[in-house]
Amino acid sequence: MTAEVWPDHARGRGAGLMQCGLGIGFFLASFVWLFVSGYGPGAWRIMYFIGVIPALFALWLRTGVDESQKWEHTNEKRKSAREKKKSGATMAAEDHALTRFTVADLFADPQIRKHAIITFLMSLTTTVAWWGISTWVAPFVAAAAGKAGLPPQTWAAYAGMSYNIGAIVGYIGLGFLADRFGRKPIVMIFFAGALVMTYALYMWVTDLNLLLVVAAINGFFTLGQYSWMAVWLPELFPTRMRATGMAFAFNAPRFVAFLGPLFAGLLIAQFGGFSKMAVAFSLIYILGFIVVPFLPETKGSPLPA
Repeated sequence: MTAEVWPDHARGRGAGLMQCGLGIGFFLASFVWLFVSGYGPGAWRIMYFIGVIPALFALWLRTGVDESQKWEHTNEKRKSAREKKKSGATMAAEDHALTRFTVADLFADPQIRKHAIITFLMSLTTTVAWWGISTWVAPFVAAAAGKAGLPPQTWAAYAGMSYNIGAIVGYIGLGFLADRFGRKPIVMIFFAGALVMTYALYMWVTDLNLLLVVAAINGFFTLGQYSWMAVWLPELFPTRMRATGMAFAFNAPRFVAFLGPLFAGLLIAQFGGFSKMAVAFSLIYILGFIVVPFLPETKGSPLPA
């Protein structure tokens, strides 16, 4: 929806600013945990209760958000095409596309099917890496703090806040940089940066204070890279299936990525710690880096009709 209302030359910036809300939410959750964690083993229940509050706000906010004009226009054409189909009138190829189930339509056209497959692989890279690596940042820092005789829960909260400060900057930064230099080079840089910074965080740095700084840089690349989906995906699918294409690319990889934390736990036990596990998982960033060039560069282009 954001992509459909922002101007072509600033679409990446708009998407990045929208996406940074995720990082702000994670930061606030880590900040709240800094105080709630002291309530003992049941503290997680308090966090779950607090987490409901933003959902209620979003439910209210939804009532004041209108559909985009691009979607409204396409929806009218879809209604007209369905009426033609019911009446048995002659239908053009566009009418047939509008009446197809959108998931089937997503794989009917060779070019769109190619975009769906490549973005699936890119999203798989981002999602598997996040669930398999980044979710262990706070426990990793907490473990290091515990070895140093410092309170692990407090340092876990510090790590979460530091990581998400970097992520917020990354969300916004990817959008602004993609509008300036193009989608392809910036997304490739984020994948490469995530690979390097995973090694730096888990294998190179030992000082606790420096760990927080590196965690922020790591968050810039590993979590900030999620903005490529908000920036690039809307520009690859026509309006009649834009939401479906984006939902497929964003969510389908989760049916695979949920295995990440499970295998990560096994690798942690196998390797005797977080570090080697994280580096092993980070190799998936190579997949994302390789497939990016196969997508078209869409910087400044109008959305596909």
